[in-house]
Amino acid sequence: MGRNRRQKLNSDRRRRFRSKSPDSKLGRKRATRGRERVKKITRFRRHPLNRMNLGVLVFGGIFVYIIILIVLSSQTTSIAGYEVKLGRLAVRTSSRGVAVRNEKVYYADVAGYINFYARENERVSSGALVYSIDESGTLSEMMDEGRAVNAELGENDLAELKSEISNYRKNFTDRDFSSIYNFKYTLLGTVAKISNASLLAMLNSVSTNAAMGNSLDMGYADTSGILVYSVDGLEGISPAEVGKDTFNEESHAKKQHMENSLVEKGEPAYKLSTDENWSIVVPFDETWTDELKDGDYINVRFLKNGDTSWARMSFLHNEDGDYLQLSFTNSMLTFATDRYIDIELMTNEKKGLKIPNSSLVEREFYVIPKEYLTQGGDSDKNGFLRESYLEDGRLSAEFVEAKVYNETEEGVYIDISVLEPGDTLLMPNSGDKCTVSNRAKLTGVYNMNNGYADFTRVNVLYSNKEYSIVESGTNYGLSVYDHIVLDGGSVHDDDFVFEQRKKTE
Repeated sequence: MGRNRRQKLNSDRRRRFRSKSPDSKLGRKRATRGRERVKKITRFRRHPLNRMNLGVLVFGGIFVYIIILIVLSSQTTSIAGYEVKLGRLAVRTSSRGVAVRNEKVYYADVAGYINFYARENERVSSGALVYSIDESGTLSEMMDEGRAVNAELGENDLAELKSEISNYRKNFTDRDFSSIYNFKYTLLGTVAKISNASLLAMLNSVSTNAAMGNSLDMGYADTSGILVYSVDGLEGISPAEVGKDTFNEESHAKKQHMENSLVEKGEPAYKLSTDENWSIVVPFDETWTDELKDGDYINVRFLKNGDTSWARMSFLHNEDGDYLQLSFTNSMLTFATDRYIDIELMTNEKKGLKIPNSSLVEREFYVIPKEYLTQGGDSDKNGFLRESYLEDGRLSAEFVEAKVYNETEEGVYIDISVLEPGDTLLMPNSGDKCTVSNRAKLTGVYNMNNGYADFTRVNVLYSNKEYSIVESGTNYGLSVYDHIVLDGGSVHDDDFVFEQRKKTE
């Protein structure tokens, strides 16, 4: 039983082995069916993009974009731009001048203690008491006692002092700090003269005393005029004598005697300005020529108080320079105590296109007679007919396109890169010729409206330290809202530019 089972199992193994063998009939049939199945499989061709990784594609595009940016940045300049707008500039013709008046100085006849009885910067009549000089000092003691009794000031006196203080505070500037000392002396003198006015009765009683009257010298005005108690050494100077030394304020500082101070015989006591006609002389600035050439009178503003007055102009050619004399017929009383006066000439404001001075550049151009300018080629663009020779040696003419930057009576202005020096140009419909040689400069700016630096001529009307006013509506010129290069020296002709930021005023 067991033997028969083993034989059956061995027989089954041999049969299965023979069926798998390719040499057996059953194996060959199975192999044939397998090949037939393989022949029925169709292989599809894959698209090349399917083989590429999506990440590689994305990073490849970014890389190409970066390369393009690098190339463009190497050919393009990033600059600051300025948008042109209409504007105006006030012509700043401020100056510090020296006052020239008809002044007469009066000197002390004796030595002693001086006291004043008339108010400074006011008109005194002929024969009015101005000062007294006490040789013994007795009068000074009596006046000190009188001041102690009459120490209070009236309302009018206080109002005058307040007015002087208020005006000084209003016009005070740090750059003229030294004026505070003049104000101190003026204020002290005003207070003393207000006090002395109430002691005139005492003075009259003293002068009747024969013993004391002999030691008292009385000073009376011999003519009417504006009273000033200070002197500076420039009294009597004429406009033709004004020079650089005249404006040395340290050499011509005010000298003034205080109330009850000791004076020597022959020292200046006071002075009178006897004429309402006076002048201010200022150094002449050549930039004023265009502003002042067409008039005889000009409106002047006094910086001390803001008042204005018309003055007649006279041009002086003094020994050490040119000066402008401004003659007035009023306002002398207001400035009688001032030798140096700050003024501003009220000229008209300049209006036009306002641009920064940093944008201005100069370029050189060929100047060609207008008769040689023509149109040709395949368009209506401007250009010239230049004489040339063909390969066979025959004389011919070629059209050279050229942009016109300006046009004057002398001719049209052409970029020097278009033509060569010595080129011969032919006049259209004529046998005339000219040789390229004449050059001239133009002032202009670089227009950047089209993405490149394009020179544009400007006509400057007026300039200050920062800005210029240029004429609007000119041929080949600027227009409102044009964008120009803020720093004209940072670019060259035809540079590709893009505006980093816009700056307007």
